[in-house]
Amino acid sequence: MGAMDRPPESKVDASALNGVSETALMTLNGRAYQAAHSDAIIDDPEAIRLVESIAFDFDKFGRRGQEMALRSLAVDRCATAYLREHPEATVVALAEGFQTSFWRLNSAMSDPRFNWVSVDLEPVMRLRERLLPMSPRITNLAQSALDYSWMSRVDASAGVFITAEGLLMYLQPHQAMDLIAACAERFSGGQMFFDVPPTLVKRVAPRGMRSSRHYRVPPMPFSLSPRQLAELTHTVPGISAVHDVPIPKGRGLFFGTLFPAFWQWGPVTNIRGAYTLLEFA
Repeated sequence: MGAMDRPPESKVDASALNGVSETALMTLNGRAYQAAHSDAIIDDPEAIRLVESIAFDFDKFGRRGQEMALRSLAVDRCATAYLREHPEATVVALAEGFQTSFWRLNSAMSDPRFNWVSVDLEPVMRLRERLLPMSPRITNLAQSALDYSWMSRVDASAGVFITAEGLLMYLQPHQAMDLIAACAERFSGGQMFFDVPPTLVKRVAPRGMRSSRHYRVPPMPFSLSPRQLAELTHTVPGISAVHDVPIPKGRGLFFGTLFPAFWQWGPVTNIRGAYTLLEFA
């Protein structure tokens, strides 16, 4: 039975999630809101169904801007490009939270044959298993992305695309860099997408930024500027290329024109956040 078929009284309580795991609900809420908008910027019916199926005070997160949906679109574009070249590859979604990328990519591919490995902590994974459709091409692993045993569960023979959407910024710098290095060493020929906030964030909001009067996003101790990210080809063995991924265009003057232009404007490149695509040698 799909999430949309659930009667209201069977909504699943997610109030036990806290810390970084709770941010998965914030990003889900923003993405679902944008998918349900009359001028939607993302096609994500599973996200809408998820929000309708979860009992949680989503309003405490505050605004539901376009940023979360645009980030997911950036991931989708990079993953789709890789899967077109490696149609039977495995996609590994680290700290996947309540992302619904599998179903978006499945719809986007004319002949979807890729496999999927979802990695997240047990409380989140158990909710995913209760709320989302099953597929024989999905393997769920209830563990931390920092427990590298997940790597042995990945069939890399046809290629690997790793997503760390909304993950690395919440790690300590050595943890984030060790994870990147381990992926580069293990998955030759693969790619990895991750995002980081502006480097200024960790200095101006060491306790985390407020998204509303009722919610503070956890601290984000890890970030690198696009210039620093470009240096990874020289400092991390196995990384052959670093791509600074443009932010997709959204809706309206600001997100449709001004912000994408700002993102690409040279003088501010190294003070903004980054969407980064790594290629592994």
